[in-house]
Amino acid sequence: MVPASEWTAPEGKLDAEVVGGVERIEEIVVSLPFVTPFATSAATWTCKEALLLKVEAEGVVAWGECVADPDPYYAPETVTTVHHMLRDFLLPLLKPQVTLGELARRFARVRGHRMAKAVVENALLDLMAKRRGVPLHELLGFPRKRIPSGISLGLMDSPEALVAAVAQAVARGYHRVKMKISPGKDLAYVRAVREAFPNLRLMVDANGAYRLEDAPLLAELDAFDLMMIEQPLSYSDIYQHSLLQRRLATPLCLDESILSLEDAQAAVALGACRVLNIKQGRVGGLQEAVRIARFAAQQGVPAWSGGMDETGIGRAVNIHLQTAEGFTVPGDTSETSRYFHEDIVEPPVVLAADGFIEVPEGPGIGVTVLADRLAAATIHRERLA
Repeated sequence: MVPASEWTAPEGKLDAEVVGGVERIEEIVVSLPFVTPFATSAATWTCKEALLLKVEAEGVVAWGECVADPDPYYAPETVTTVHHMLRDFLLPLLKPQVTLGELARRFARVRGHRMAKAVVENALLDLMAKRRGVPLHELLGFPRKRIPSGISLGLMDSPEALVAAVAQAVARGYHRVKMKISPGKDLAYVRAVREAFPNLRLMVDANGAYRLEDAPLLAELDAFDLMMIEQPLSYSDIYQHSLLQRRLATPLCLDESILSLEDAQAAVALGACRVLNIKQGRVGGLQEAVRIARFAAQQGVPAWSGGMDETGIGRAVNIHLQTAEGFTVPGDTSETSRYFHEDIVEPPVVLAADGFIEVPEGPGIGVTVLADRLAAATIHRERLA
């Protein structure tokens, strides 16, 4: 294992690629009702409101999806702040013949706002892959492979309801089940699931609902043979997680605390976690996500791709990303029908009989946005460039 302080990211393979010929950029905000509400310790959502970016260049149409929510309960960025950053700061930097590397350097002057930056990069990479006629994973430099599936179950009213939902997930063949926890909905719920499914690959996610003073309670989770406890403490913390990890046998996983490669390096060096959740939208895009995954692989740290309840556009991006080295744990990659009665793309994400997911075929992200479904779901549309 290379000391985290001595590890440096490889040069980006695509930094020299020219972004050219962009003729039109349109922002489209859609709202898709969830099959069932999704509750975490932070909030409950009944629909997915997503900002999409449609980029057109020389007859090619490319797409990106921003993972920001309409509210600031998961992250500081919102659909509204992303709109502002795209229109007034980021897209004006997209000049003719600029390279991806130069664009990233220009974006660096804008502090934070990684979700806004990620949606631009996603759309441009989809555009580049489609122009070359290759799948997104091939553009990124990774071979096609089958993707293991994972499901994230929100907070429920009773342990019995949770066990029933887990039973459905197990019957569908998911390789890993994640359940949300919060104070008062933790030990009894985990115990019920573990007793019903003693061999299940099970993890819990607190979304920052606990404090370091709750360490004795969290230590009781060691009895349930969990894969990991995700983000038990504050979303802005790394140091206190390092103190907590010393008191637990169960590995901690950091999610909201990891916004960049540097954050991942700090977390590993401090012993704040033994697993990394890499959400490409949260860290600023696919290229930064790949850098973090490579670092994780070099360190021997398990990593996985987190989800943000994306539409089929963002879901396809996450599937392509998981072909990269370093993603060794099933991510939050579920079937489309788990979230939406009808998505805005075809084909939907489905599980094979053995629980794996196929990477979409075709150029770019490999899914087709259906105009009629898009129009029905659209709540705002605006040309930005």
